[in-house]
Amino acid sequence: MTDEQKPFVELEQRLNGRKAEYDAIPVPDAAVHQSVQTGIRQAARRRKSRVRWYMSSISAAAIILLFTGCIRVSPAFASFVEQWPGMEGIVSMIRQDKGLQMAIDQSLLQKVGITDEHDGASVTIDGIITDESRMVIFYTMKGMEDPEKAEYDIDLLDENGKNLPVAFSYFSPGETSDKNIYENYIDVIFTDEASPPEELSVVFKPRDKAQSGAWKVTLPVDKSLTKGMKKVLPVNQTLTVDGQRIEVKQATLYPTRLVLDVEFDPTNTKKVFGLSDLQLVDEQGRAWRTNTSTGEDERSIYFESMYFSIPKKLTLQGSGLSGLEKDELDFTLNLESGRITGGPSTIKFLGSEVVGKDRILEFSVPDINGGFTLAFMEIKDEAGKTYDVPASSWRTEDGDSSGITSVHSTVENGAKMKGDLQMKLSTYPMKIKAPFSLEIPLDN
Repeated sequence: MTDEQKPFVELEQRLNGRKAEYDAIPVPDAAVHQSVQTGIRQAARRRKSRVRWYMSSISAAAIILLFTGCIRVSPAFASFVEQWPGMEGIVSMIRQDKGLQMAIDQSLLQKVGITDEHDGASVTIDGIITDESRMVIFYTMKGMEDPEKAEYDIDLLDENGKNLPVAFSYFSPGETSDKNIYENYIDVIFTDEASPPEELSVVFKPRDKAQSGAWKVTLPVDKSLTKGMKKVLPVNQTLTVDGQRIEVKQATLYPTRLVLDVEFDPTNTKKVFGLSDLQLVDEQGRAWRTNTSTGEDERSIYFESMYFSIPKKLTLQGSGLSGLEKDELDFTLNLESGRITGGPSTIKFLGSEVVGKDRILEFSVPDINGGFTLAFMEIKDEAGKTYDVPASSWRTEDGDSSGITSVHSTVENGAKMKGDLQMKLSTYPMKIKAPFSLEIPLDN
């Protein structure tokens, strides 16, 4: 081993060590997948207002478990890590996104290093990488007394102090090797109505009212780093999966992601929630994966980017779809008797509980195995009042082979609901096997 090689080998060893720590944590991949999908779909329905979704630190570990193999480090990426000591844990996750890795290799990361500090705690925005489709914001928090219990809301503001009309994800702080330091990132999706601002303010607001103030970091956004780096690949082909027609319109390549635009035929008999096990495969057998999408019948599906390594051949592959017949989306639930009229035959009502001003409805549904969970578009009572269902949780007992999952749906301000409820499903765990493939034309 030469002296020049030694730093990279040592870094790989540290990264693999952190990966091993994450691999030792038992977490349900299906839950992670669903939390991502549900959050993004909510963002699509409410894109004119700011939408956020977040996962716990243990879910972050599950993302790493989706990938296997030794972590390899390029000189540019190694330099990125070494400039911010202690970020190996976060880098272990980001390293799995091949497109983001290559974008950093191409020196598209904007270094920031701006800190806001008060009451012995600080937030530092270490750097950002952005293009017209996505922004990733790396940050470090220090001086947190109890990171496992600390929860924060985050606002992203433009140069005028207005909330950006974007969807974004972030992770709740969790235990780290240094209990005084927590590093992570915010992943931002720009819709058609939004683009990177000239100036960005990131505001961290503690949910614990006992904590005072908020942390706000304001920084300029250097959009010149990725200006003009957008490639549109027309596809214009129709894909049929389980009798459902899907028009694949185009693929748009950005440095940080590939966006595949599709449209589900409005005459389809099923409401398609998503395509299962979707990936793009090149001529070498490399898979470029996705786990997020936005939109309804017209939908954008996000993949890892191959912008800096465009293949000679690219094939869209999947194992089927998740969907439900359209006439099964609506059903009536009588709260007193528990009787369900209409809807899918596999849903069962288990009861309800009033918690403060809210009501929690419990259902049993087919097992959630990497697909979609039970979620509602809306609920109306006998008087026609509409209620929001902002959160659902689910649990499948370890070793349970019944194929059934219990789902708890929280109806906001629904404590006084009674009688018949009109309910409309937005997602449901119904997977249909129907393997498919479609070649994506490339203009090299």
